[in-house]
Amino acid sequence: MKQITVIGLGAGELDQLPLGLYRMLKNATRLFVRTAEHPVLKELQDEGLTFESFDSVYESHEEFEMVYKEIVETLILRAEEAPLFYAVPGHPLVAEQTVQWLIEAEKDGRIELQIVGGQSFLDPIFNALRIDPIEGFQLLDGTMFKRDDVQMKQHVLIAQVYDTYSASEVKLTLMEKYRDDYPVTIVTAAGTSEEKLRTVPLFELDRAAELNNLTTVYVPPVLEMEDRLKEWSTFREIIAKLRAPDGCPWDREQTHESLKKYLIEEVHEFLQAVHEQDDDGMIEELGDVLLQVFLHAQIGEDEGYFSLEDVLDYISSKMIHRHPHVFGELEVEDSEEVLRNWQQLKTQEKGHASKKVLEGQRRAESSLLTSYNFQKAAAKVGFDWPNVEGALEKFEEEWNELKAELENGDQASRLDELGDVLFTIINVARFYGLSPEEAMIHANRKFETRFLEVEESVINGKGEFNAYSLEELEEFWQVAKQKQRGENE
Repeated sequence: MKQITVIGLGAGELDQLPLGLYRMLKNATRLFVRTAEHPVLKELQDEGLTFESFDSVYESHEEFEMVYKEIVETLILRAEEAPLFYAVPGHPLVAEQTVQWLIEAEKDGRIELQIVGGQSFLDPIFNALRIDPIEGFQLLDGTMFKRDDVQMKQHVLIAQVYDTYSASEVKLTLMEKYRDDYPVTIVTAAGTSEEKLRTVPLFELDRAAELNNLTTVYVPPVLEMEDRLKEWSTFREIIAKLRAPDGCPWDREQTHESLKKYLIEEVHEFLQAVHEQDDDGMIEELGDVLLQVFLHAQIGEDEGYFSLEDVLDYISSKMIHRHPHVFGELEVEDSEEVLRNWQQLKTQEKGHASKKVLEGQRRAESSLLTSYNFQKAAAKVGFDWPNVEGALEKFEEEWNELKAELENGDQASRLDELGDVLFTIINVARFYGLSPEEAMIHANRKFETRFLEVEESVINGKGEFNAYSLEELEEFWQVAKQKQRGENE
């Protein structure tokens, strides 16, 4: 079996290395090191220690992940010849990706692995920065961490910031959440005689001179709520505070029922921003929609029925389960197959043995959407026209019946026939893949824009609507119509 012994070189200099590790290194006959840039190795070289480093591998790849994978595979291959030693900075089990992949190889039965500890760089870092980790801290890999990994209320330590390029990547990632001038501390060679600490504004991080294999970047906790508004947890704090006993009286009075109208209103305002291709407007309106979501979740938590975690758990589980072509092994050819799979999975989840066809399709806040959903559900079980011609003929039939009732019927019969006309026109819209809800939003928006133009013409003219004939107002309308068409071209 291939045997690899991993040795931790510690975080400092040779005199801080335990005697047992010193002897093991001195007696190692086949010694490989991830990098020769370490104080212990430089001193041991002066004592005649020989080793083979992987520093050259860093030059052959653009991504650190590929560097580490090549190092691991090379070690496993070389271990076929004879047992070997592999030395890494600090402690082998702290911020050392190559060791983690060697552990995976051990689990797969590819190698036998022995790990011999060394002092982690964390102890001298905590000492140099005078911070207590019990307050909460994160240790992140500067070569692969993402914006959402960072928790701004904690002490954040970012290791493996080797050079200007890696520092630049770290800076850009942090600037997605932190303000540009937020103070960060560059810690170099902590716990050694060459220890240096330098605090700079975040935007200057990649301009610092003290960047090497012994560099760690420290980002202190953000204490002020106003400085961490880009974190989800902060928004949740804000909503909880608004709903707290000492919070806002209006927010504390709200219920799921009282907020319904606001959610509908905010969704429509977002759709308006989408129609206008207004990016800033979309940011604003999505924020308003998000406010409604968080308020409903907080009400659920206050009342003890559900929390935001329950909402996230439900929707995350559903997305994973209904996308086996993304999170599983299923292969699909196109979006149509995706939709078919989605519907099959949805049916399996909800069950359909005793469920009525129209169950769950009613939308209390929208008669248009209810009609659309009813017709779509009925069509899925075969209750539908074979083509749009049947739907159009039905519309003509209902339209003629409405005209007859408008001439000879009473209010009840007229209302009944008007409903039939609206229902059939929604059916026609469904055949063409048109949303009646969006169509009415568009029609209302179009009428509002044109009528405002008419009103402006009236104000700039005689000042009163009753000062104009219907024909004159129609002329204003046609001018507004042409103007709107020109703006849309």
